[in-house]
Amino acid sequence: MIQTRLGVVESQFADIVWSNAPLSTKELVELCEKELNWKRTTTYTVLKKFCNRQIFSMNKQTVTVLITKEEFQAMQSEQFVQDTFQGSLPAFIAAFTTRKTLSQKELEEIKRMVESFE
Repeated sequence: MIQTRLGVVESQFADIVWSNAPLSTKELVELCEKELNWKRTTTYTVLKKFCNRQIFSMNKQTVTVLITKEEFQAMQSEQFVQDTFQGSLPAFIAAFTTRKTLSQKELEEIKRMVESFE
């Protein structure tokens, strides 16, 4: 299982890659320098961690995405529900809605989603 927990800075880095991939390592270094104030070595170190986690790939100085942002977020959500609610989506929804009232639009959207799974 891919580790789905990211720190704030790791999330910013991942968003840069997801927003610009495929891109050259040179372009990535320039973006990270501009947006995160990182040196080249820091960019390569963090990129290597993401490649080891099989989220991104680097081949011939080109960085590509192995897992899309949407897929990664789905994995994070699944892991959160598993870790916090023993995998029970109804328990998560019950906990979520005790502090937040859903709008009519949100309720209708959820109903459509549930009906599409039946």
